[in-house]
Amino acid sequence: VQLVESGGGLVQAGGSLRLSCAASGLIFSLYRMGWFRQAPGKEREFVATISRTGGSTRYTDSVKGRFTISRDNAKNTVYLEMNSLGPEDTAIYYCAANRRFTLAAMRDRFDYWGQGTLVTVSS
Repeated sequence: VQLVESGGGLVQAGGSLRLSCAASGLIFSLYRMGWFRQAPGKEREFVATISRTGGSTRYTDSVKGRFTISRDNAKNTVYLEMNSLGPEDTAIYYCAANRRFTLAAMRDRFDYWGQGTLVTVSS
C-alpha cells in the first residue's frame, strides 16, 4: 500500500492550498480516509476524515469552515482544500487510510500512512 501526498508548499497568511493524496495497492473505495498534521515540537493531530462514499465528513474544530476534505474514488485520491490559512496551520500534513472505523479521529484507528507534505504559512 502506498499513500503519496502532494500539494504542500509556502503560502502567505490568508492564502489557500489544495493537498492531494494518491492511493495505490488497496481497494480505495473500501477505506475511510483522513488527514492529520504535525507541527514542529507537537504531536500529530487529527484534521479531517471522510467516509468511503464521501457522504460524511468530520473536522477538528480549528479547521471547520476553512478546510474541506473530499475524495474521488475513480482516481483513488483524497483531497484537502485549505482556505484562510494562518501560521498556526504550518505543519507536515499526512494522509491516512482506515479500513474499519467510520469518521475516526484517533491515529491508532488508521492502518496506512503517507510520508507527509510540508505546509508553511508565513505571516
